[in-house]
Amino acid sequence: MKKTVKIEGMMCGHCSGRVKKALEAMAGVETAEVSHETGTAAVTLNGDVSDEALAKAVTDAGYKVAGIE
Repeated sequence: MKKTVKIEGMMCGHCSGRVKKALEAMAGVETAEVSHETGTAAVTLNGDVSDEALAKAVTDAGYKVAGIE
């Protein structure tokens, strides 16, 4: 399963790296392709991960979630 997280506040590659690390540290997340240029994270899941858990990981990394599809 794939989900796209829309993220506000990422300004550079370092920001993308922080979000990628936070998402990929979660159980059930296989990969996360994060782009500060588009403000999105394409997350591939290999387990059951709620939208709330994804949003919390991004928020805890210091960024705002604008939506999850």
